[in-house]
Amino acid sequence: MASKLRLKKKSKKRENNIPNLNYENRAKAMGYKRIAGIDEVGRGPLAGPVVAACVVLKKSNFTVRVDDSKKLTPASREKAYFQIIEKAYVGVGLMSEDIVERRNINNATVLAMRQAFFNIPVKPDIVLIDGKIDLKVPVKQIAIIRGDSKSLSIAAASIVAKVLRDRLMVFYDDIFPEYGFAFHKGYGTSAHFTLLKKYGLSPLHRKNFIPANFRDLGKYEAKANN
Repeated sequence: MASKLRLKKKSKKRENNIPNLNYENRAKAMGYKRIAGIDEVGRGPLAGPVVAACVVLKKSNFTVRVDDSKKLTPASREKAYFQIIEKAYVGVGLMSEDIVERRNINNATVLAMRQAFFNIPVKPDIVLIDGKIDLKVPVKQIAIIRGDSKSLSIAAASIVAKVLRDRLMVFYDDIFPEYGFAFHKGYGTSAHFTLLKKYGLSPLHRKNFIPANFRDLGKYEAKANN
């Protein structure tokens, strides 16, 4: 009996961790109407851009799980993505690996988030942001640590950003097939490092993210078409 009780408590705790509309409802109670959630993906990879999304929910009656994108499978993210696009206003921002290198990842993240904010087709009057970030946008901002696990709007933004970045890395896989971008999405997996040893750095790689012992592997040389 004791073990069953522990399982029930654990299940309840997990349920409480699902993103909800508590932050959005508080904002509405304060008089705000268009409440945006902003999140990004791509801070840690060795290659590719950082992508951000800004989402204002028109409806929240999702029939699929909308959660922190890291907690979902690729198939679940795709299903959620299509419902989010249908039920929300969405803006997207992207900063290339070149900007990540020149401006550093923190600044590139802010720039991508700002771009997403200004690209959304409606003007939000309050923004819920994942993490302690000041976007310096002309509306009220609320920074929420681990916001993608708490706010439904931020969770939706995390899914949009993740799906779009993954799709882009699959596209890059067609251009640089030897690096396996479609599989590791630019992250520092063991398979990725093995391919770096073999082929050197591609134009998509963030050179200052690469460990020092990998930086002198030579530059990518495009193969001639036969």
